[in-house]
Amino acid sequence: MTRFLRVLCLCAGFWVAAADCVQAQDWPARLIKATIPFGPGSAADVVPRLVFERLSAELGQPIVVENRAGGGGVVGSVAVAKSDPDGYSLLAQSSALTVAPLIFPNASFDPTRDLASVFMIGSGANVMIVPKERPWKTIQDFIADAKAKPGSISFGSVGIGSAVHISSEKFRYAARIEATHVPYRAGPEVIADILGGRIDLYFCPLATALPLIREGQVRALVVSTPKRVAELPDVPAAGEIGLKDADSEIWFGVFVPAKTPREIVDKLHAAAGKVLATPAMQASLAKLGLEPRPMTPAGMDDLVKRELAANQELIKAAGIKP
Repeated sequence: MTRFLRVLCLCAGFWVAAADCVQAQDWPARLIKATIPFGPGSAADVVPRLVFERLSAELGQPIVVENRAGGGGVVGSVAVAKSDPDGYSLLAQSSALTVAPLIFPNASFDPTRDLASVFMIGSGANVMIVPKERPWKTIQDFIADAKAKPGSISFGSVGIGSAVHISSEKFRYAARIEATHVPYRAGPEVIADILGGRIDLYFCPLATALPLIREGQVRALVVSTPKRVAELPDVPAAGEIGLKDADSEIWFGVFVPAKTPREIVDKLHAAAGKVLATPAMQASLAKLGLEPRPMTPAGMDDLVKRELAANQELIKAAGIKP
């Protein structure tokens, strides 16, 4: 009987593997659903939509995008993680993926266990913008004023655990200043309150901030990257003013449920690679302040693990809580 059960299990495993192989060979055979776990209008929404539009043409199947915000990106991420691992459920995430699960432990969500990396879109800087009516002309002016008036500063983000939230917290902790976090559901809401002078600062993705800066609607004080960015040559980097621990880049990538067949992951990675390598796509991403960041799925998995470990230390040290 025992031998029979072993043979039966071996046969069952063979047929499951065979079914996965057929599924991978036929993929994609129908509509693909992509979830963006943030509100519409933010960089985390605009960037992947641009890629999905052209990726759809490359794959020969429509990609329908749905915004599912909440919990710093955790709500939408969990929804995808629990989807069928058949290649028809994609998750467009940002570097918030390595922050929010640490802040919302009750979500029972582990990116390294529940998701598989597919392809990296690109990375860029966050830039600290302030209302033009504020008196601060330089980042040194801002820090001095914030220290002179503890607790008087407020900063916005697209939610607790978002990439822009962690950029703000890194800066606050490195500069040793107190500030009040005001989370919003989407980027346009934060921008509206910056323009209206209702909050003091926003570590905004470069793609969103550039038009506002160039039109003189806001003032840029510092970028979150180790070096200055070409688009804002007069704005210092955090490292230049002695805040090396404030460095943070925002990246955008695509993931699938963890048990998605490797053949499908490889197909999707290859198709995305073709799209991202085109001059037209690279020019479009450059206009959004993003640089290409070619990376294998395994490389992305390693990046996620490293950032999770680093952010765990920051969250504990800075006392960040839901």
